[in-house]
Amino acid sequence: MLTLTSRAARQVQSMHRSQDDAQKRLRVFVEGGGCSGFQYGMSFDLPKADDQVIESEGVQILVDPTSLAYLNGTSIDFDDGLHGKGFELKNPNAQSTCGCGKSFN
Repeated sequence: MLTLTSRAARQVQSMHRSQDDAQKRLRVFVEGGGCSGFQYGMSFDLPKADDQVIESEGVQILVDPTSLAYLNGTSIDFDDGLHGKGFELKNPNAQSTCGCGKSFN
């Protein structure tokens, strides 16, 4: 399961309204790279046949099967405060993370 906090959901919904294609959904994924081995990615995309569609806080999230194995149990928050980092992923499966919070191992 992948979840959004209410703050993250509000931010995603605001960003989604500015998209040129209302059919696109939030895609959360993992790819090789970053300073710790893997890095997180988020984009708006159209659903693919093998995607898992998860709904959290009224937002549909697309996750491919490979990424879901790494992201299961992850919570996504959004921090826009004075020292806010934007979207923050709290992944219980990550053995270590880098200082920027965008990559993990």
